[in-house]
Amino acid sequence: MANELQGPEPKMDATNLYREEIITDRRVGTIRLLTPISPSGAVDSKRKVLYVGETQVLTAGGMLPIAFELDASSLSEAIEKFSEGVKRAVEETIQEIQQLRREAASSIVIPDVKSASGLLGGPGGLGGPPRGGKIQLP
Repeated sequence: MANELQGPEPKMDATNLYREEIITDRRVGTIRLLTPISPSGAVDSKRKVLYVGETQVLTAGGMLPIAFELDASSLSEAIEKFSEGVKRAVEETIQEIQQLRREAASSIVIPDVKSASGLLGGPGGLGGPPRGGKIQLP
């Protein structure tokens, strides 16, 4: 069995590189601070620093990771916006889950009675043509 990747060869985009730092309070969540850099590793001041919040929410199915972008221009602003970002991301996640449930429920196909009895051979048993309920000898 060959261990080969399918499709095009994966290549990093040298024009879209970021240095990542993780900021955490070790209680509620983390903020990933993404500083744009050039391929040489120098800070790319033409692009803005990105802040991504992350947390986990306990659900009936276990822990659900939540990630969301924070529209901030500094770490202190990202920290201030973290709580609101969590609330917004959780609401969006709940809406997505509800939409997936609606789509799954609408894709259930229930056969009608005629086609179900045809699959079972009609009244009187499995397979073969319907026989009308009379005893027949070979």
